[in-house]
Amino acid sequence: MQLFKKTTAILSILFWFFTVYLAVPLFASDSKTGALINCDIQHQPCTRQISGTIVTLDIQPRPVKAMKDLIFEVQIKNADLTRLPMIDLSMPGMKMGRNQVTMKMTAKGVYQGTGIIVRCPSGKTVWQATVNLPGTGSTSFIFDVIY
Repeated sequence: MQLFKKTTAILSILFWFFTVYLAVPLFASDSKTGALINCDIQHQPCTRQISGTIVTLDIQPRPVKAMKDLIFEVQIKNADLTRLPMIDLSMPGMKMGRNQVTMKMTAKGVYQGTGIIVRCPSGKTVWQATVNLPGTGSTSFIFDVIY
């Protein structure tokens, strides 16, 4: 009986150690990435500012899914661009291959392009669209994608 109690105590300590020191950091990395989300693209366009320039990003169709053709639209207010904006798609904190969306002007201050958000082998769903405005700067929209 005493051996059983000692074994149970040791197993409890090992379980606690695994949970606190090994498992929590594995899941915490996802929650840290999730905390970076600044865009609810699944429900509405998102707006950010760069040096007084207002940048709005929309992605259609919704829901925004990986491995589907998507239309990216950027609206720019308070800036006169001399070159077209560009969108870089990546995942926060991960080295990804080059994935850019080339934009075309569809109206004054409105640009559209098509692209695909690829499926990450890690299973993570947080993506980043960095809108680069030549001569102005860049801003990042971080959002969840559905697989």
